[in-house]
Amino acid sequence: MIRKTIKNSLWLLPLVVLLFGAVQAGAAISVQCPGDVNGDLIPDATIPAGFPNAGQPNPEYDPKVVCVHITAGDGFNKMADGYDLYTFGFGLVGPTSPTTIVPTGQVVPDFALKALNPAPSLILDEGQELYLTLSNIGLPMRPDLFDSHTVHFHGFPNAAPIFDGLPENSPSPNMGVSYTYYYKAAVPGTYFYHCHVEAVEHMQMGMIGNAWIRPSQNGTTFTLQDGTGRQYTQFAYNDGDGSTGYDKEYPVQMTAYDSSFHDAHINVQALPFAAMYDNYHMINGRGYPDTVNPDPIMNNATAFGAAQNFEAQNMNGLIQAAQGERVLLRVSNVSTTHLYAIATTLGVPMKVVGRDASRLKGPTGKDTAMDLNVLEVAGGQAFDVILDTRDVPPGTYFLYATDLAALSNGPEDRGGIMTEIVISAP
Repeated sequence: MIRKTIKNSLWLLPLVVLLFGAVQAGAAISVQCPGDVNGDLIPDATIPAGFPNAGQPNPEYDPKVVCVHITAGDGFNKMADGYDLYTFGFGLVGPTSPTTIVPTGQVVPDFALKALNPAPSLILDEGQELYLTLSNIGLPMRPDLFDSHTVHFHGFPNAAPIFDGLPENSPSPNMGVSYTYYYKAAVPGTYFYHCHVEAVEHMQMGMIGNAWIRPSQNGTTFTLQDGTGRQYTQFAYNDGDGSTGYDKEYPVQMTAYDSSFHDAHINVQALPFAAMYDNYHMINGRGYPDTVNPDPIMNNATAFGAAQNFEAQNMNGLIQAAQGERVLLRVSNVSTTHLYAIATTLGVPMKVVGRDASRLKGPTGKDTAMDLNVLEVAGGQAFDVILDTRDVPPGTYFLYATDLAALSNGPEDRGGIMTEIVISAP
C-alpha cells in the first residue's frame, strides 16, 4: 500500500528534475582544502603534473591537513527482514580510493539519493586539522522540503561555536550550498557526528556517523604490564603505560529506526513525533544477521521511482581477532528513543577504558578502567571498550543487546543489535 501511494505520486518527479536543474545552475557547491591543487581532496606536497610549476614544492602544503567532502541528502535502506525504508543521510564525495575527482558542478546530480548509513567515518590522528565540507544536495524524494543541514561533532571541544553545527549559533547550509567546517584534532577518543537541524527528525531519519581521534602516543612501543610481555603500538588514549593498547579496532554504533515515522515521511504525512518508538535496531546501520554480512547491502530505491539502486549500507559489524589479541570497540548510542545495555556471551571479558572521549582515571592519575559483564549506553554516550581474547578459546561468540525488544528487525525476532565475535586460532 505504501509503495502504491508513492508510485501514484511520481507525477512529482518532473518537479524534482526542475528543482535540481535550478539548484545546479545557481549552486554554490564549493570545497575548501588547503594545499589541494588538482581537486582530489588530498593536499599535494609537490605541484602535480599539468599545473604551473609542476614538480616544485607546494608552498600551501601542510602535512597536518586532512580534507573530506560529504553530502547531505536522502536515500533508502533495506532492513534485515527485507523491508525498505526512506532515509536521510550523509554521502561521501571524497577522498576515495582509487582517487576520483568530482567537479563541483557534478556533486548535486551525481550524489542524489546516495545517502549512506552510517555516514562516512571521520578518523583522525591527534594534531591533524580537518577541513570537512558539507554540501546540501536537497531531498529529491521530498521536493516539497527545503531543509538545511549541519554537522555536529558530538562531544568535540570546538574552539569556536561557528563550527559546532548547532543551527542557533553556526551556519546551516541551504539546498545547493556548501559549508566547510574546521576541526583541530586536539583530544583523542571516540565521538560521533550528526545533523543538528531539526535534530530529532534528521537523526531519526539517519543522519549519523562514526568519528574518532587516535592519540599521538600511537607508533610508540609499550609493553603491557600484565606479565605476558605483549607489546602494542596502537592505543585508545595517551596512557603512558600501554594499558589501552590494542591490536584491532571496530566501531559499534547503535542506532534505530521507527518504520512508521519513515513511512509517514515518504508518504508526505504528518510525522508522528509523540508516538516515535524505534522498531528496527542496528549496529553500524544493520540488524543481525546483516551485521555479519561482509558485503555492502544494495537498497531497493527503484521500487520508489529512483533511477537505480545503491549500496547504501556498506559497513558491517563483524568483530574478528586471533586468540591473544586485544580488540578496541568504539561504542556509541545514537538512538532517538532507546537506551541500550549490551553484553558478550560468557567467556569474552569487557573492560571500559574510556567514556565520552575521556580516559577513565582518577584525579591522581589512577587507572579506573572497569571490568563489566553488561554495559549500559544511554543516548548520546560513547565508550571505549577493550576485549582481551588471551583466555578466550577459538570460536564464535556474540555481542548483543540484553533487551529483547532490541533483538528484532521490525516484526522479526532474532535480529537487531547483535553481532558475532569470531576468535580464530593464534
